[in-house]
Amino acid sequence: MIKIKTAKEEDTDVLALLGRLTWAESHGHYIDDKNDVSKYLNENFSVSKMKQEIKDPKKLFYIIYVNDLPVGYGKLIVNAIQESVASQNSCQLQRIFILNEFIPLKIGQQLLTFVEEKAKALQLDTMWLTVYIKNKRAIRFYERNEFKNVGEVNFIVSGNEYENIVFSKKI
Repeated sequence: MIKIKTAKEEDTDVLALLGRLTWAESHGHYIDDKNDVSKYLNENFSVSKMKQEIKDPKKLFYIIYVNDLPVGYGKLIVNAIQESVASQNSCQLQRIFILNEFIPLKIGQQLLTFVEEKAKALQLDTMWLTVYIKNKRAIRFYERNEFKNVGEVNFIVSGNEYENIVFSKKI
């Protein structure tokens, strides 16, 4: 059974662990220096960092469960501005990560639909995100979901730049 819940402060350890695992699975192989991967994970997916972020009312986290096991999450940033996105009433889908083992269940689609509905309920009109240009599976996923390429931005890991596409969608 699939369930999606809004994450609360007591879920920060789950978010930190899911963040570390899913980011390493989906992006780690693109980073040449594995020490840079460890450094990035430690800086961005610690329990203390998650506790700090979940207290921010503009950052909304949603955890997806399969048979009560947390297997992925989404992170929405309300009123996030991106120069390639015309709307001033937009949000950023900063993360939508599913553990590799559960990707074949197509639950990423359910999580995306859920997050889009949450954004609509907040009366936001546009959702945007960035995706690494070599992440072909993610690019296909967003294109299937009617996101349009509206620009590019560099994602930096330990001083190294990785070119990302900016996708946007009216919701």
